[in-house]
Amino acid sequence: MKDGMVNMTGAGATSNKRIWIYPKIIIGNLYRYRSWVSYILLITLFATPFIKFNGEQLVLLDVLQRKFIIFGVHFMPQDFYLFVLALLSFMVFIVLFTAVFGRVWCGWACPQTIFMEMVFRKIEYFIEGDARQQKELNTAAMSGLKFFKKTVKHTLFVLISFLIANVFLAYFISSDTLIKIITEPVAEHVSGFLSILIFTAAFYLVFARLRELVCTVICPYGRLQEVLLDRKSLVVAYDYRRGEPRGHIQKDTLEVAGDCVDCGLCVQVCPTGIDIRQGTQMECINCTACIDACDMVMEKTHRPLRLIGFKSEEDISDRTAFHFSKRVYAYALVLVVLFTTLTTLLITRSDIGATILRASGTIYQLREDGTVSNLYNAELINKTSGPINFSINMPDKETRIQYINRINKIKKGESVELTFFLIRPQRYTNEYKSGITLGIVSGGKVISKAKTTFIAPPNL
Repeated sequence: MKDGMVNMTGAGATSNKRIWIYPKIIIGNLYRYRSWVSYILLITLFATPFIKFNGEQLVLLDVLQRKFIIFGVHFMPQDFYLFVLALLSFMVFIVLFTAVFGRVWCGWACPQTIFMEMVFRKIEYFIEGDARQQKELNTAAMSGLKFFKKTVKHTLFVLISFLIANVFLAYFISSDTLIKIITEPVAEHVSGFLSILIFTAAFYLVFARLRELVCTVICPYGRLQEVLLDRKSLVVAYDYRRGEPRGHIQKDTLEVAGDCVDCGLCVQVCPTGIDIRQGTQMECINCTACIDACDMVMEKTHRPLRLIGFKSEEDISDRTAFHFSKRVYAYALVLVVLFTTLTTLLITRSDIGATILRASGTIYQLREDGTVSNLYNAELINKTSGPINFSINMPDKETRIQYINRINKIKKGESVELTFFLIRPQRYTNEYKSGITLGIVSGGKVISKAKTTFIAPPNL
């Protein structure tokens, strides 16, 4: 496919029967780079939930307990708007990244690909052999050796899936809770133990059976390429102008019409089973395995490298230099606006979330000393990683506070509720309802502000 950017038919689309893929592994420069990137990401993934910062887990997304910690910063349900803004920023970033570089995320950073290609696939090759040996083993009749290899392989798959399930849950229930589930009797943590088993089964199913179907069928990201990619996008592509017409090298000559010798190695190494020479397809995860394979062949046949490489359609068809499209600049502008807004909100975010409301069903009270009082309920939430001592600062000298229950300390990650009267002289009230701003003071400085209303009969 030369004229279109994305071939939505995909590999094996003409048959409903699944064709099991046995990709070859060719260790080229890009494979080595991808391996190092994968190892760094794996270490980060496994270590992050067990790293403590200011006494808290570095990253925690505990939905049930409404406790969210990102790099030591506490986020409460009241900060949901920040989560929405961050999610929008991430989605725009993915759109921008895909419009420029295609599906590189899938091939180099997606956990599914990293675990499949850098962990499970390597175990499979170590136990069952290369692609040819695996295919022969699977088609052979059951024997003692086959039974032994399959048992060892799937046992390791289950154990690794169990490990992944534990780490995955640590992000959502906290590593401390996970350690309790593991070390304490099962009867005390039945639901937690069942969750580990369910996720273990799910991960085993993904990496032992579903495999590339997660990328080609289940994940919607690949299908977005049709609308996100254009002729200027850099993707793993075959230079058909240089490679065609393809043909095998003859024994009596090294010359062929095109540089592609039609060895088929780029297809044999593809983990999703596509032929990159048919054009960019939604199944392509930009893993660059075909680049390493083709470069190896080009080097052996004394031809220039990168017959397959990161190229744009414009580069291949028109031989024009790479440049960003107007759409990319538009995405970048939106991302800058979103990121700037999010950063500003995070920097100006107060340490205490304060909500102060007049007590429902109450009106003002006139007092004998000529003052007017309103009853308030307040909820203060500590968003920091330590306890906070606080006091409530009045907006002016004439306003004073009378506590019904006084609390001046909030533990980390907790909230307190206060009830108090605000009292003002009636002679200073010129309207029935007026706005009032109270300051939450800690360590001699205002760390949060809360707005509410004060009602009183006007002093006419």
